[in-house]
Amino acid sequence: MAIKKADIVISSDAIFTGLANKPTSGAIAILDNKIISVGSKTEIEPFIGSKTKVFNYGNQLIMPGFHDFHLHIMFSALSIDSVNLFEARSAQEVATKVLEFSKGCSEGEWIIGMQWDAGYWHDEEEPHYKILDSVIPDRPVVLFHAEGHYVWVNSKAMNLAGITEGICDPDFGRYERDKDGLLTGILYEQAQQIVLKKALRLTSFKKESIFKKFLGLLSQYGITSVNDLYAPLDDFIQDYDLYEKLDKQGQLTTRFHVTPELDGDLEKAQILRNKYQSKKFQFSGLKQFIDGTVTGHTAYFLEPYSDQLDICGHPAFDREVLIDRVVKADKLGFRIRFHAIGDAAIRLALDAFEEAIRKNGKRDSRHTVEHIEVIAPDDIERFSKLGVIVSMQPDHMAASSREVYSSIIGPEREKSVFLTKSFLKSGAHLALGTDFPVSISLNPMRQIYTAVTRVDSSGNPKSSWHPEQKLTLAEALKAYTLGSAYGCFREYELGTIEEGKLADIVVLDRNLFDIPVNEILKTKVELTITDGEIVYKNKETSLPKVSS
Repeated sequence: MAIKKADIVISSDAIFTGLANKPTSGAIAILDNKIISVGSKTEIEPFIGSKTKVFNYGNQLIMPGFHDFHLHIMFSALSIDSVNLFEARSAQEVATKVLEFSKGCSEGEWIIGMQWDAGYWHDEEEPHYKILDSVIPDRPVVLFHAEGHYVWVNSKAMNLAGITEGICDPDFGRYERDKDGLLTGILYEQAQQIVLKKALRLTSFKKESIFKKFLGLLSQYGITSVNDLYAPLDDFIQDYDLYEKLDKQGQLTTRFHVTPELDGDLEKAQILRNKYQSKKFQFSGLKQFIDGTVTGHTAYFLEPYSDQLDICGHPAFDREVLIDRVVKADKLGFRIRFHAIGDAAIRLALDAFEEAIRKNGKRDSRHTVEHIEVIAPDDIERFSKLGVIVSMQPDHMAASSREVYSSIIGPEREKSVFLTKSFLKSGAHLALGTDFPVSISLNPMRQIYTAVTRVDSSGNPKSSWHPEQKLTLAEALKAYTLGSAYGCFREYELGTIEEGKLADIVVLDRNLFDIPVNEILKTKVELTITDGEIVYKNKETSLPKVSS
């Protein structure tokens, strides 16, 4: 039987297939959208025909495409056209950056900013709507905190949203007030919704424009698959119809796995599950929030906060409601993903999954807990026992100021922060992602670097959180590829470089296994292949074309 000739053959002395812990020399043959053979360079030669494109990458690393297991697509796309405020070091500097950005915005358009974090400010001036009013009094401004769970707005935004001094707090979240009981312009959790409903009225043209820009960014970073997780602002900007349209037009250059809200409407969820089933765009489960964030004091803990002894936080929904929704969804075969940051929230998520097993019987559900920042040690083993996936974003440990974070949770709880290695040792499945745009960067290299170094917010390589929790490079790469594929029930076709799998492959500009760890952050993508098609190549370097 004649050997089929490949469309593309790529080779290197460093191919990380994901099946071993070290790269090996070899080549990969691709035909249409699949890998048809993996072997030594000599073994792959028969697959080379007159029309085969052949690329040799020396000792540069070839590996499976990155699979970001947790991000927010339309929020991410929106962030590209917003002002990034992470580098601001005072409230006044934020205001200055916002004013400068506003000069390029259309009249009547909301001014949107991302990533401010008072934990890094050099002075003690608190964010307040009056600070924004002093520079932009006549146009609405909404600025997302770095953790994405609260916003800072000016008085124009509050007026348009109907926020007055007499407004009552929602069930989960609050309108922050000063010592005199007056509004400050900081809105937590559900309190954001009244403003976002006004601010995020994007036209179809705007959505498609920013979405296509984001697709390009994904390919540039070698991200061939993503999981788009529900967030409250999805109520206003989510657009699955746009995804579907571009999928049918062949314009999706990344695979999308969507997880809409677990809201109790399982009839709607079944419609979505049946509707979106293509290889590039598919329904992947349901997601909900159990708690908020540590710095916003909305994370749910078993014991009171160390800096506010009268609160523990509380769940976003009543315990009984949450568990009932999980049991009913699980019975219909849905997989559930819970945002849970505090130890009480994580325990509640596990309790809900355990109750689903008790009532429905055990199955390969691959339910998942997201973030898992502070966990009670007794709950670590429950993940593998219950078959629950650990979804983490390494850079979160380097995002918030460690000094601020630690003062909020206290020294005892700090011993149980971001325990990635402990989860792996327990036998749990680990999947990595970014949580972009809540994280600073979409770049997987940043996540890999933090996973293997545990460097904290200081950026000092000598300052790490629990160095015994460092992942090996192979463990981190596997969690960012095969771990995520497993989390989507797609390990049989994604996540490793093997014959018969879909051709989602990335080539880096250096071999990660052969460089000092600090160079991981400097690493760039040379080539991204999704579904057998070259969707990105680094314009700064020439494509190493051997023959065609």
